Amino acid sequence: MTRTLNALVYGVDLNIIDGSAVWAQSTVRALSLAGCRTRLVLKAPVHTERLIEPLGGLPGVTVVRPFEEGLVPGKGPNRALSPEQASQLLARLDADEPCDLLVVRGRAVVTQVVADGAFDGRIWAYLTDIPQSGAEMTESARSDLTRIATACRRFLCQTEELRCFLETWVPEACGKSVLSPPAVPEPGFPLPERDRPHDPLRLVYTGKFAPRWNTLPMTRLPSLLDDRGVRAELHTVGDKIHNDRAHPEFKAEMAQALRAAPGVHHHGGQSREEAMRIAADCDLGLGWRDSSLDASLELSTKLLEFGVLGLPIVLNRTPAHEALLGTDYPLYVPGAATLADAADAIAVAARDPEARRLAAKRCGEAAGRYTLEAAADRWRSHLDRAFPPAPPAVAARQQPLRLGVAGHDLKFMTRLIDHFRALPGLDVRVDAWSSIARHDPAVSQDLADWADVVFVEWCGPAAVWYSHHKRRGSRLVVRLHRFEVTRPWPKQVNIEAVDQVVCICPQYARRTREYTGWPESKITVVPNWIDTAQLDRPKLPGARFRLGMIGMVPRLKRLDLGLDVLEKLRARDRRWHLSVKSKPPWQFSWVWSEPEERAHYDAVLRRVQTSPLLEGAVVFDSFGPDVPSWLRRIGHVLSTSDLEGSHVAVAESMASRAVPALLPWPGADEVYGRKWIHDSPEAMADAIADLGPDEWRSAGEAARTQAVESFSLERVAGDLMELLMPG
Repeated sequence: MTRTLNALVYGVDLNIIDGSAVWAQSTVRALSLAGCRTRLVLKAPVHTERLIEPLGGLPGVTVVRPFEEGLVPGKGPNRALSPEQASQLLARLDADEPCDLLVVRGRAVVTQVVADGAFDGRIWAYLTDIPQSGAEMTESARSDLTRIATACRRFLCQTEELRCFLETWVPEACGKSVLSPPAVPEPGFPLPERDRPHDPLRLVYTGKFAPRWNTLPMTRLPSLLDDRGVRAELHTVGDKIHNDRAHPEFKAEMAQALRAAPGVHHHGGQSREEAMRIAADCDLGLGWRDSSLDASLELSTKLLEFGVLGLPIVLNRTPAHEALLGTDYPLYVPGAATLADAADAIAVAARDPEARRLAAKRCGEAAGRYTLEAAADRWRSHLDRAFPPAPPAVAARQQPLRLGVAGHDLKFMTRLIDHFRALPGLDVRVDAWSSIARHDPAVSQDLADWADVVFVEWCGPAAVWYSHHKRRGSRLVVRLHRFEVTRPWPKQVNIEAVDQVVCICPQYARRTREYTGWPESKITVVPNWIDTAQLDRPKLPGARFRLGMIGMVPRLKRLDLGLDVLEKLRARDRRWHLSVKSKPPWQFSWVWSEPEERAHYDAVLRRVQTSPLLEGAVVFDSFGPDVPSWLRRIGHVLSTSDLEGSHVAVAESMASRAVPALLPWPGADEVYGRKWIHDSPEAMADAIADLGPDEWRSAGEAARTQAVESFSLERVAGDLMELLMPG
């Protein structure tokens, strides 16, 4: 980040220590470390400064107290901004001092901000109060999230699982969802030695008290452990007791247990640092919760806070915890665990020093990945991509560079346009043609008269029109893909008016010169871009044995050869499977109307149904923009086509660390190199089978490195900017 950005942060009540309040404090601190000027807008008057105090003196941080500063009306100790009041106040604060990003937590207030429309394109939404399973995702919720995703600049997701879930159900979130997990500060005090536990054993719980967090049963643990011959006491920190409608008696019973349960020492609400000091002086953290939360897509802040203190923690065995701590973590309680199961796990920790040591080591290693410094690094990375610096040639200009983008199909330009719009010193307008040959001539003429440089996507009728309506002194750049090369439009272009023709690969640059006779000096190669940051996601278990193909239409994609590879692999090992992400052929009228195309797919699909080696081994996945999440389960990507331009799907898969395997379609070696190319399906299957776990991971890393260096959005956008700049 090369310029100072202004951030507004809003969304939680900082009177009560819980995960949301800790999020607000950590987010402000991380943004400060990342170099932002940050205003934290309080939702309610603060009765205690324990969560605000650590923010005092941080560079660029201001705390806005709406009620105390007379920014909103209201009286009484329990005042809090409604979503409507919050949205209006944030808009007023923005009018006084415009922000570059609004970081806001909570579905109700985000929905209101989106409805009011003052922050479209600047909202960085952090939502945990949303459906986290398909059963909970109603059409109403999906519509709400779609509106939010459309208006957002970024969706901040706690975990990879939540990001993938959102992208599956809300396609508009694809490309906008980024990871923003909880952050925990490292303790500002020396940690005690833990060679042996206290007697009695000190258990600790910090945070909110709620039925599904098992906080009421926890208060019985000292008595239950005493029956097992383990002397123990429970230390609790926090002052938020849920008023649960489903359990109307809970609040009173919880308060009574904190006051009077045997062996329970309740410390009440404390500052975050004091809560950490109390926990650090204990032996074992408690993160055991009701099994209904096992499928949560969130990451436990409690686990990380205890881990950074070197505390082992008793918690549920869930896929998320296994991914974080390992399947052999010694202090899991089983699914649907009872109070007795939790007591058994604690007894293991009390009697087995090696189990305690291993658990503490795993928790500490996990927490080490979620420090405030790590959070600041993530924010720097997110902000650098959202707010890229101006290229030197643009920054040196006295006036903004006026860039016009025109074309009938801008799907390959969407993120590039966003990138260009984010560059300081660029003014971007778009002339979107309604079809390949239909447009509003007045709109196009206005753009041609206004722009310093026009970039036309596809060498079709739009390129022809702009080449004949170029303003004197402006610059015209045309990008040509594969399908236009042998069409009539290139020869209708006034090449004298075109400053540069961009082809996506060397093969089609040569074919363009041969077909058109255009000067070689006017034709250059810049590959298609891919979002390497979005594709950087961990592989799921079993990915090594899953092949992937993106696109199977038309028949020149040669799904039949992909099936050849799969059959040869399954003849050796039945763990191999193939996933195909594509629209079906019958959704393309121009394909399904061709008898040869229909015959090809009839044979391919019949083979999938009847081949003994393919039985149950081929999955057809829906076409959609959720490619990064889909690629998490793909270990090898196949490109078996007869003909391609550059086959962007291969580059995307490489960026995900899937190992590419290509047949030698014309030009493949010039785009991807000989390393990944095989002479036949048989050779392809042999090469895939020969990769053991370590070789597969190493090859995946090499593939990603190549993809980042060659096809990243930043690299391609930089190359295009050099071509767009006036001489």
